[in-house]
Amino acid sequence: MLEEQQPASMRNFLIVWLGQLVSTIGSSMTSFAIEIWAWEITGQATTLTLVGFFSLLPSIIITPISGVIVDRFNRKFLMMVGDTVAVFSTIIILLLHLTNNLQIWHFYLTGAIVGTFNQFQSLAFESSISLMIPKQHYTRASSLGFVSSYGSQIIAPALAGYLYTIIGFSGIWLIDISTFVVAISSLLLVSIPQPPTTNNENIVNIWQDLGFGWNYITTNKSLLALLLVNLLFWLPHDIGNSLYTPMIFSRTNNNTVVLGSLAAAAGFGGVTGAIIVSIWGGFKRKIKGVLLGMIGAGISKIVFGLGRTPLIWIPAQFCSSVNFPLNGSSDNAIWLAKVPANVQGRVFAARSLLLQIASAVGYLIAGPLADRVFTPALQSGGILVGIFGGLLGTDTGAGIAFLYVICAVCMLLVGLLGFLIPVLWYQD
Repeated sequence: MLEEQQPASMRNFLIVWLGQLVSTIGSSMTSFAIEIWAWEITGQATTLTLVGFFSLLPSIIITPISGVIVDRFNRKFLMMVGDTVAVFSTIIILLLHLTNNLQIWHFYLTGAIVGTFNQFQSLAFESSISLMIPKQHYTRASSLGFVSSYGSQIIAPALAGYLYTIIGFSGIWLIDISTFVVAISSLLLVSIPQPPTTNNENIVNIWQDLGFGWNYITTNKSLLALLLVNLLFWLPHDIGNSLYTPMIFSRTNNNTVVLGSLAAAAGFGGVTGAIIVSIWGGFKRKIKGVLLGMIGAGISKIVFGLGRTPLIWIPAQFCSSVNFPLNGSSDNAIWLAKVPANVQGRVFAARSLLLQIASAVGYLIAGPLADRVFTPALQSGGILVGIFGGLLGTDTGAGIAFLYVICAVCMLLVGLLGFLIPVLWYQD
């Protein structure tokens, strides 16, 4: 049964957003603990990157059908199912830890399960924004999403690092479970509108609609160009991002304080950028915000990769994170404005599918490239020591840093080249 359509306002959106913010803080705390635990056991970048890969793989498979389901079924229910599955997966991990049976592959499996249902949850929420708020607030609403994700990075690492010594791994997991309860409760408090349907939208036609999202994008050349530019940007970004923790641990002898400080710097940068965009509203021509965000992020990450101390890493990380709310909120505003509400699930699913494939490829190749190619090449006697050793060093993290810098340069080039592609500027 469809929920009653209500006038667009920010109230219900803010209630759901606050619930998701609390849940994101809990999830970020557990992610921080997982990275430390996994690195201490294996000491390999591949281990950490595979967690990301297995979280993405099932959602890639389910994405084509998820868009059709989101456009046809109750979006509030789908969001609640995503949170519920995440709670039960967290409980399973906690029980395995308490019984001393927890292993790395358990994170691969639960990550795959949660990733699948998170696809439905995130797509349902994203597709509901245009129905929950007035059009003039699209960019601001998108920027609040970045406040949530980056705000959790300010609180979660420091809180997890402090509480880990007091309440341990199990205590962190219990906190995460309680935050999911808050997220589910926030959904129960609000009505989430459903899009209008047409007469021919019924279950029989689901399989015929699987290619609808892709067909819609390919017939809109400006959206297709925007998607391709995003793919070229996010592939190197995700390769570098998956190597972030191994690079810092390698160069600081597993210093969790430095890692937590960098996470906090990223959080402050992201929140700062999101607040600026929320108050300002972004560029009138949204594509300008997309490309300038890419350029700023690329430059900052180049500096970050070349750095070897927190004195360089912290300000570079802050500057990098400032750019992503501008980039992401501008991009989201374009899609929300150009795609009708009743087909956003299918169109956004097609976009999400390709971006997830790029991310999965990035996670899959990042670890082996770092561990087997770049790390040996920049260790003592390696083939790249004579060329780049003076710039990046020859310690265990030098090779990972070199790959990180290469990815950052690619991100910068994509943003610069975007200004030379005329079809991109047909968005507004």
